[in-house]
Amino acid sequence: MAIVAPSILSADFGHLAADIQQVLSLGADWIHVDVMDGRFVPNLTIGPVVTAAVREAAGEATVDVHLMIVEPERYVADFREAGADVLTVHAEATTHLHRSVQQIRGLGARVGVSLNPHTPLSVLDYVLDELDLVLIMTVDPGFGGQALIEAMFPKIAALRAELDRRGLSTQIEVDGGVKPDNAHRFVEAGAHVLVSGSGIFKAEDRATAIRSLKDA
Repeated sequence: MAIVAPSILSADFGHLAADIQQVLSLGADWIHVDVMDGRFVPNLTIGPVVTAAVREAAGEATVDVHLMIVEPERYVADFREAGADVLTVHAEATTHLHRSVQQIRGLGARVGVSLNPHTPLSVLDYVLDELDLVLIMTVDPGFGGQALIEAMFPKIAALRAELDRRGLSTQIEVDGGVKPDNAHRFVEAGAHVLVSGSGIFKAEDRATAIRSLKDA
């Protein structure tokens, strides 16, 4: 069964706590927090203060923080203090990826690394053994509600094959264009964690959307 991680990017920020608590009550597993700095990606979203509010609203659920920011090593401690359980940085956004991975591990959080659609899996060759999670972007990062990039399915499958070859239990997370009607394709390719924003928060029936994702 897939892990479902609704992205608050598509939630109603005027009723953020209520939206978070509702989707968790309907069966969602994690809460995904998209942090954007207006530099690494063109959009600008939230910081540690809102993340702390998410942590409070989420209770015991996993708070999954995706840092789409340059120099993430400057801020990971702040997001960990705000309550992040998983901290994911972009391989493209930090000069010293191994150092950033070790920094997150030292803070006691689960470590994730994300790859943009154009970035090859080979950039992870020398850190893959040290990761808890790899996030494959299935759209270009920066905005919610985009259509997925079909070429990412072979990329997910190749990553799953490499993890199996190495005997690793690292989770594969996917973010971008994930909807109830296509979720099975991500799972069949090898994904464990499905991030969905508009596919859940904009759905007419959120309960059905979450159930469809979990049963993908």
